[in-house]
Amino acid sequence: MGLMTSLKLPALQTIRELFVVPTPVPSLRGRKVLITGAASGIGRATALASAAAGAEVVLTDIQSGPLDDVVAEILDHGGTVLYHRAGDVSDYEWVAAFAREVDAEVGVMDVVMNIAGISVWGTVENLEHKHWKKAVDINLMGPIHIIESFVPQMVRNGRGGQLVNVSSAAGILALPWHAAYSASKFGIRGVSEVLRFDLRRHNIGVSLVCPGGVATPLVETVDIVGLDRSNSAIQKEIAGFHKVAVTPEKAASAILRGITKNKFMVYTSFDIRFGYWWARKFALPYEVVMRIANNRFDYLSRISNLGVGDGTAAGSDSTVARRSE
Repeated sequence: MGLMTSLKLPALQTIRELFVVPTPVPSLRGRKVLITGAASGIGRATALASAAAGAEVVLTDIQSGPLDDVVAEILDHGGTVLYHRAGDVSDYEWVAAFAREVDAEVGVMDVVMNIAGISVWGTVENLEHKHWKKAVDINLMGPIHIIESFVPQMVRNGRGGQLVNVSSAAGILALPWHAAYSASKFGIRGVSEVLRFDLRRHNIGVSLVCPGGVATPLVETVDIVGLDRSNSAIQKEIAGFHKVAVTPEKAASAILRGITKNKFMVYTSFDIRFGYWWARKFALPYEVVMRIANNRFDYLSRISNLGVGDGTAAGSDSTVARRSE
C-alpha cells in the first residue's frame, strides 16, 4: 500500500506522448542515408529512390562491380553518394572498420537501412549446418553488426532518425521449407520490435519491412536445397510466382513511405498484410492453410526428385544464393 501511495501518475504531457508517435524523418531530402545490399534487388531500387528523393547516400554491398554501377547511375542522375565500399556485413570487424571510415568521412547517419540478405529454403533433412549458419550470420547478425556500429552515434547525436530492418513474409508467417530463413527473419523482427520502444525516447523510429514476392534476379537463380529448379513443374510454379510478385521499385516506394510516416510494419504487397492479420485473428484456419501449403511443397519435392515432366532424376543442390533482398 505504501508503494502504491508513493507512486505518482505521469504528467499530462507524458501521457500524451504514450499515444502520439512522432515522425523523426518526414523527408529524406538532405538526410544522410546508409543502405546495405545496395547493388541489386530491393537494395538497389531503394538506393536509387532515396537518392532521387534528395537523400545523401552511403552504400555498401558484397558485390563491388554492381555496387559501382549503382553509384555511377545515381551520380549520372544528379544524386549524391557520400561514400561507398564493398564488404560483407556478416563480418563484424569489417563492419566496425567501415563504420569508423563513414564516421570520419561523412559523419552520423540520419537513416540506417538493413537490406542485404540471402535466401535459403529446404526441409530439415536436406538443410546442412552451413545453410542455417549462413542465414543467421547474414540475415540476423549482419543487421546487428550494422546496428551496433551505426545507431549508438545517432543516439549520442540527439537529432533522431530512422532504423529500417528488412524481414520477410517468412518473418511473420510459418511458410513451408523456410525454417533456416525464418530463424533469421523472425530474429530481426524481434530485434526491431524491442528497438522500436528502446529508441523512441531518442526520437529514432524503427520500420520493419516484410516483403512478400518481389521480382528480383534471385528468383531465377537461387537454388533450393533438395529441389531441382530445372524440372518443368518447378518452372511452372516459378512462372506463377512472377504473376503475383511486385517490382523492386514498388517495394522501395513502400519502404520510403514507411520511413517518412514512421510506420513500424511496412508491407510491400496487400497479400502479406492480409496474411499476417489472418494469422493473428484466425489461428485454426491459418494452421489449415499452412498445412495445405506444406503439402503442396512436399508434392513439388517428390515430383522434382522423380524427375516428373523432364524424364530425368533430380539431384540435390545445396547452393545458397547471396542477394540484397
